[in-house]
Amino acid sequence: MNEVINHGNDWLPVIFVGLMGLAVLAYAILDGYDLGVGILLPMGEQDELQRDTMIASIGPFWDANETWLVLAIGLLLIAFPAAHSLILMQLYIPVAIMLIGLIMRGVAFDFRAKAAVDHKLAWDRTFKIGSLITTLTQGYMLGQYVMGFDQSLSALLFCGISALGVTAAYSYIGAAWLVLKTESSLQARAVRWTKRAGRASLLGVVSVCLINPLVNPGVFDRWFTFPLVMFVLLIPTLCFIGFIANDILLRRLPKAGDRHSGVPFAIVVGIFVLCFSGLGFSFFPEIVPGQLDIWEAASARESLQFILVGAVIVVPVILLYTAFSYRVFHGKATELHYH
Repeated sequence: MNEVINHGNDWLPVIFVGLMGLAVLAYAILDGYDLGVGILLPMGEQDELQRDTMIASIGPFWDANETWLVLAIGLLLIAFPAAHSLILMQLYIPVAIMLIGLIMRGVAFDFRAKAAVDHKLAWDRTFKIGSLITTLTQGYMLGQYVMGFDQSLSALLFCGISALGVTAAYSYIGAAWLVLKTESSLQARAVRWTKRAGRASLLGVVSVCLINPLVNPGVFDRWFTFPLVMFVLLIPTLCFIGFIANDILLRRLPKAGDRHSGVPFAIVVGIFVLCFSGLGFSFFPEIVPGQLDIWEAASARESLQFILVGAVIVVPVILLYTAFSYRVFHGKATELHYH
């Protein structure tokens, strides 16, 4: 925290890292649930109607959800070019693989409805595989980032755990989204998926929480320094309570009249916010762990001032049209039509 005090007169990098954090969190929640829905697609021939409903539940949103990823990378490039160069240099191959996964999803989403009936299942499988590739590579990149881009065997094992943990977390929020947006047998199936994915996600969060302070001494010192430890440990405590409360609630769903169907999704969003807050607390003000802080990586002050004007316009617009789209397409998913 000494860096924050030393740079107390220059808060522009703090503002931009906050905007970038907002974009990353929004992406993880919004694109996270539609990636999770893709992962959960059942592949049986008898499941075609359920697959159609699942894809219909994300149809109006999934393209716009990826806007947040573009915004986050754009802010990193413009506001923190040194960090952008270093991160993308280290993650060039997994980023390329992630883009392949996103392309597979986009192509499959359109072609599944336009191809011959005999090929529809193949495109659904492509959508599922593309979703898996995307989530696994994002989890791997998160692990690499946390480990400071170390290529040792232990670091790669941690990256593997991170890849599986992120995949479980996206499945968790995707299943909770389906509990909110679907009905009858598919909703009951989504409840079961949410319970299983929630338990897997809890295991992943606990694993990362145990391993991260051990491999990063600075993180351990930050979390377990008295008296700050009395406050920051509320983050994992609340996160754990969220997992348990959701598991208990899901045992009682679905309820008559569709009561409380939105609560699991709200709880998972809260868990995502808590996990992201813990990650931010672990490393701020470093933007590349152990290598660069936000002031070292930031563009010139004049450039940041100019960019801020654009950000003040663009970010509220994105927030407004995102809120508007969710307002227009609220309610249960219906049959998806293509024109």
